[in-house]
Amino acid sequence: MFISDCRREFYDVIVSQRVLLLVASDVDALCACKILQALFQCDHVQYTLVPVSGWQELETAFLEHKDQFKYFVLINCGANVDLLEILQPEEDTFFFVCDSHRPINVVNVYNDTQIKLLVKQDDDLGVPAYDDIFRDDEDEEEDSENESEGSEPSEKRRRFEEDIIERTMKRRQRREWEARRREILFDYEQYEYHGTSSAMVMFDLAWIMSKDLNDMLWWAIVGLTDQWIQDKITQMKYVTDIGILQRHVSRHNHRNEDEENSLSIDCMRIAFEYDLRLALYQHWSLYESLCNTSYTSASLKLWSVQGQKRLHEFLADMGLPLKQVKQKFNSMDMSLKENLREMIEESANKFGMKDLRVQTFSIHFGFKNKFSASDIVYATASLMENIEKEGPETTNFIKALDSLSRGNLDKLHQGLALAKKQLRAIQQTVASCICTNLVISQGPFLYCSLMEGTPDVKLFSKPVSLCLLSKYLLKSFVCSTKNKRCKLLPLIMAAPMDVEQGTVIMVGIPPETESSDKKNFFGRAFEKAADSTNSRTLHNHFDMSNIIEIAQLRPHLIGIKVNPFPQKNHSALIDLYLTSRWYNGQLCLLETYPASSYFDLQPVTESCIWARDEDLHNEK
Repeated sequence: MFISDCRREFYDVIVSQRVLLLVASDVDALCACKILQALFQCDHVQYTLVPVSGWQELETAFLEHKDQFKYFVLINCGANVDLLEILQPEEDTFFFVCDSHRPINVVNVYNDTQIKLLVKQDDDLGVPAYDDIFRDDEDEEEDSENESEGSEPSEKRRRFEEDIIERTMKRRQRREWEARRREILFDYEQYEYHGTSSAMVMFDLAWIMSKDLNDMLWWAIVGLTDQWIQDKITQMKYVTDIGILQRHVSRHNHRNEDEENSLSIDCMRIAFEYDLRLALYQHWSLYESLCNTSYTSASLKLWSVQGQKRLHEFLADMGLPLKQVKQKFNSMDMSLKENLREMIEESANKFGMKDLRVQTFSIHFGFKNKFSASDIVYATASLMENIEKEGPETTNFIKALDSLSRGNLDKLHQGLALAKKQLRAIQQTVASCICTNLVISQGPFLYCSLMEGTPDVKLFSKPVSLCLLSKYLLKSFVCSTKNKRCKLLPLIMAAPMDVEQGTVIMVGIPPETESSDKKNFFGRAFEKAADSTNSRTLHNHFDMSNIIEIAQLRPHLIGIKVNPFPQKNHSALIDLYLTSRWYNGQLCLLETYPASSYFDLQPVTESCIWARDEDLHNEK
C-alpha cells in the first residue's frame, strides 16, 4: 500500500518501536540510511542496522531477527518482489519499503495491512487497476436437487440446460479475464527501471518534519548523483530532481555578507554549479581524468594511437602545457585554473564533446576540502566493492557508510584512491577488449566475455564495477565501429565471479541511444533463458533487470529469447536468441538466431539447435 503521509503513517508509527533497518549495498541506499539514522538519533529511536547485498541475505537477516522485531524498514530492496511470499512473516509483522526499483510488485501495492510503500507521489508508476489483476473466487452455487414430487421431468431438463449454459459462460469469462490479466501484467513487468532516489524520499520526510539539515541535503544530492552516474535515470529526470534540490540548497546555504552573524568559513557549505564531466579531476591530474573518464575517452578514442594524438591536439587547442596537465590539479598554475572550465568547454565543442558540462553540486569544508557529488559517489562505491578483505563481510559496508560523514575524511580519501584504481582498470580493460576484438557483433546483440587471468578481472566480479565497465565498453565500441547498426544493439557481458566455486556473473546493457528511457528488459530475458536451458543460475541481486549469476559446474547452454518492443501477442516476444556455453573459463558462442535487426518484431520460427555432448567433447 502506498503511504500518502510519510510522517503520520510511517515515522510516527515506528518512533516508539524497535526497528530493524535492512539496507542494500548501493550508494543511494547508504545515503537514505544516513538520513534516517540522523532522524532516529534526534528522537532516540532504537534500531538495528543490517546490510544486505542480495535476496539470500535479506531472507537470512529476516529469519534471524523476526522474533525480536515487528517493524522492518527496507531501503532499496523489496519493492519489486512479493515480500510476503518470500519471507512468510507473521500477521503482526510490518514492512516499510523505500525502494527506487521499478516496477513495484502489484501484491505489495494492494496489500493494505503489512506492506507500506514510501514512494514519491509524482512518479508515474502505471500500476494496473485492482479489478484487472485480482478477482475474488466465487463459489459456484449448486442447484438444489430436492425437487418436489410433483415437478415435471421437462422442467428439470430445462433448468439443467440453463445451468450448463451459465457455467460455460462463467468459465469462458474467467479464461478471458485471466488472459487479459496475463497481458496486463506482462506489459507492466516486462521492463525494469528506477524511480526517484530513496535518499530524496527520506530527505522529503525530514523536510516535512522540519528536521532537515545541511548534511541530510548533501546525502540526498549524493543519492541522486549515484543514480545519474550509474545511468539509472534519464537526463530529464536528473535535471528535474536537480532543480528540486537546488531550491533546498538555496534555502540552507543562503549567505548575506553584510550580516554580522554569518557562518564561519569552517562550516559546511553546499553550492550549485556547472562542472566538468570529468571523473575526480580535482583530486587527480587533468590528464589522468581525461584519459579515464568514459565520455572523453570514448569521444577521443584514446585506446588508439590516433586517439592519443587527438588528446594532445585537444590540450594544445586549449593552450595547456603537458607539464601542467600531468601534475595534480591542485598544483596547477592559478592562472590556468581560473578559466579552465571555459577553455575546456570551448575546445570540447570543436572536438565533438558538446555534453562535457553538467549540472551538479559541490561541498566545501573550509578552504582546503572541496568535493563534488560525483567524487563522493565514486569513492563510496569503491569502498563498498573493495576486493581486499580486511575483516568481516560487513567491513566494506561500514567503511562506505562512514565515508559519507564529514568527520571521516581519511576514509573518503581512501575511497578516492580506490576509485582511481577502479577507473584505470576499467579504461585498460576497455582498451584491451576493443584492440583485441573481444566485442563480437552477433546479429541482434553485442557480446563480450572476460577470461580468467585477465588483469583486474577480480575487480569485475562485483556487480557495480562490471556494470560500469559494460556501459563504458558499449559507449566506446559504438564510437569506434563504422557499423551504424551496432549503435542500436544491446551488450551482453560476462566475467568470472568465483573461480573456486565455478560461478560467473553476467550483465545485459540496453543500447547506447540518446533517446533511451533507461528501461532494461534483460531481467526477464535471463529468467526465460535459465528456464529454457535448465541452467543453474542465481537471481540474487536486488537490481534484477540485468544481473545474473551462473554456475559453471559443467559445460552448459544459455539461451535468451526477448524482443525489446514486444507486441501484445506473446508469440512475438521471441526475437533475440543467444545460444552460448561456458567452457574452460570462457563463454564461447555457438549459434545465434535470428540474424535480424534488433528492432525486428517478427517472431522466431527456427528451432534452436543445441550442441550435443559429443560435439563439445570434440571441440575440446
